[in-house]
Amino acid sequence: MERQNKQPYVSHQPDANGDIHYSDDENAMWQALLERQAKQIPNRACSEYLEGLTKLDLPSTRIPQLQDIDQVLQATTGWQTAAVPALISFGKFFKLLADKRFPVATFIRRFDDMDYIEEPDIFHEIVGHCPLLTHPAFAAFNETYGKLGLSATKEERWFLARLYWFTIEFGLVGNSRKDRRIYGGGILSSPSETLYALSDETQSQSQPEHRAFDLLDVLRTPYRIDHIQPIYYVIDDLDTLFDIVDSDIMGVVKQAMSLGLFEPTYSVETN
Repeated sequence: MERQNKQPYVSHQPDANGDIHYSDDENAMWQALLERQAKQIPNRACSEYLEGLTKLDLPSTRIPQLQDIDQVLQATTGWQTAAVPALISFGKFFKLLADKRFPVATFIRRFDDMDYIEEPDIFHEIVGHCPLLTHPAFAAFNETYGKLGLSATKEERWFLARLYWFTIEFGLVGNSRKDRRIYGGGILSSPSETLYALSDETQSQSQPEHRAFDLLDVLRTPYRIDHIQPIYYVIDDLDTLFDIVDSDIMGVVKQAMSLGLFEPTYSVETN
């Protein structure tokens, strides 16, 4: 109930020059998040993410302007960002991705939401996703996903959402446990989940479950957006995203729809 009483997040509007003006507190939040995450991602984030982060050369003390991000994305994979409100419809989301435009909500979380936020803020989108949008496989996956979503039915979109969730948002990469790294932006933009996702029984009382990526299983796995994830799916390497793009995704979606979802591994609230 406490969460419902919080002020909703509202995206900022750009001025006539396309610039967005942030307050000192908002820039301080960006700096605090970036500094904390910089200490945690070495040996946890995948190398392709770290390379993309270097290319973006993000400012450390202020929230970057989207046109600065666009220059790097355009030069590497032909993508660009698109400023959006906090939440957008499935239809708009798919259309933006199909057009190689990545949606970015132009607000940043408050300090009391530092560890985890349900709404995708600008830190989540830029620090979580934009570094890997410089990588061809990651970029191709997002574009294909958008195109599939545009022509999907409402029910098919719900199943497609699980594919995005367990890859782009909360995916891991690497066959062996010791070489496993994070590529999912939902993890990399959450200081607490960055630590948890690769933890083991010696580091945490509860250990996350890592499952080898299987498209049908992924599409049948339920999830919640308001909890740290109990399950992460693992791809072999980032180029595996090319293999997923080349597979019959919608055929497997139909198969998943006929089989139904797995039982949740988390507690289901009934009230």
